[in-house]
Amino acid sequence: MMALQTIATDQAPAAIGPYSQAVQFGNLLFTSGQIPLGLDGQLVQGGIAEQTHQVFRNLQAVLAAAGSSFGQVVKATVFIKDMNQFAQVNEIYASYFGDHKPARSTVEVARLPKDVLVEIELIAAVNVE
Repeated sequence: MMALQTIATDQAPAAIGPYSQAVQFGNLLFTSGQIPLGLDGQLVQGGIAEQTHQVFRNLQAVLAAAGSSFGQVVKATVFIKDMNQFAQVNEIYASYFGDHKPARSTVEVARLPKDVLVEIELIAAVNVE
């Protein structure tokens, strides 16, 4: 029977509620949604570009803690406050994934935690050769 493994790293903001930064089940890693908080738990200053880059830095740290990477992501879900900012988010998103194109959903939402502009969660493969 496969066990769930909680993934935690001090290289990304600590969870601010009753959840884990990520959970691994078998060869799959499920990250919690990351918002643009720095390691100090404070919201990064700036607009959608700065917030999106911080979200990806946080996700990269969580993936690395589990032995994974953006190249092993199989599904991304992007929650965005304003779909008018999608082109900018998409350009930044592409810069982190390069030629790798995981499945993705993008949803405009009415509100996100701490009133941030973007939140992203990932499903990635781990321990796959």
